[in-house]
Amino acid sequence: MDRSEKRDIKLAIIDNSVNSEIYNPLEHWSSFLNVDWTSFKATKSQFPLIRDGYTHFLLTGSEASILERENWVYEEIEVIKEAIERGVSILGSCYGHQLLALALAGPAHVKRSEKPEIGWISISIQERDSILGQKKRAYSFSIHFDEVVNLRESFLILASSKHCKIQAFQLRKKPVWGIQIHPEMEINPARKLLRALIDQNLQEKPLFERALASKPKDSKLIYPIVKAFLKPRNNS
Repeated sequence: MDRSEKRDIKLAIIDNSVNSEIYNPLEHWSSFLNVDWTSFKATKSQFPLIRDGYTHFLLTGSEASILERENWVYEEIEVIKEAIERGVSILGSCYGHQLLALALAGPAHVKRSEKPEIGWISISIQERDSILGQKKRAYSFSIHFDEVVNLRESFLILASSKHCKIQAFQLRKKPVWGIQIHPEMEINPARKLLRALIDQNLQEKPLFERALASKPKDSKLIYPIVKAFLKPRNNS
């Protein structure tokens, strides 16, 4: 991306994390962003204003459950809807992916996962797309207990996994994507997160321990995802 293209991009990161001492998505994503960005803390009801000229929104993951919604979630939904109407490019990851589905399809399209996916998983990219690239099998870090389900025909399903049918989607004819995985979390940061979660002694501790003991496998999807997402809008 050349300098003129960078000037055409104004990126807002909506940080949905709850406790940044344990999970700090800004730290993970910023390593891969080659444009300037401004962050907004959703849990404090801080959101970007469309009139300030933002061209791209990145919706991060969260420790929160999409099924237990506080007021800031509904505020963010309204921001998302306005952004899409104004043609803003949006990428939602994990919780952000689920939040997009909630905003655009409604509460019937998010649910508790029958089998949480914790650790490094295999996904099947089933549609050629600018975000995920060619049809293939790829690997990425994942940590989710909720998922997106039963999307309408207005969504193109891009990828799936053994335990999650909607790993990625695009809102048809719009620069709006959701990805369930955490491609921004490289192996060492992912291990650090798992150790921090183990230290919390949550009831899910055995799942985190099993993931930490597993062999990591990362296809580095973060690079094509960021490159495709951060294209200026007139080139999207």
